Amino acid sequence: MALEITDATFDEVVLKSTQPVLVDFWAEWCGPCRMVGPIIDELSQEYADKAVVGKVDVDNNQEFAAKFGVRNIPTVLLFKNGELVDRKVGVSPKAVYAAAIEEQL
Repeated sequence: MALEITDATFDEVVLKSTQPVLVDFWAEWCGPCRMVGPIIDELSQEYADKAVVGKVDVDNNQEFAAKFGVRNIPTVLLFKNGELVDRKVGVSPKAVYAAAIEEQL
């Protein structure tokens, strides 16, 4: 399962990470988010030693969603060294997310 990231843990888990971090901004009620969810979970297992893969529930954690301009969900952001380096809005195939992570390794 992907790491659950909250407003309280975002700074430590995402912005201070020494590994690339893929963050899925989602909500329980969002149909397309339910399509992306299993992909994010798979990636979290496949990249367990190389990258951090997590999810932010935007209904309960709005601070960083607002900070990074997440207006539509699902939105998947990729960070490296605390900097936003990539953004995918909507549903993408697993290979797209994997390639984005690979680029930052």
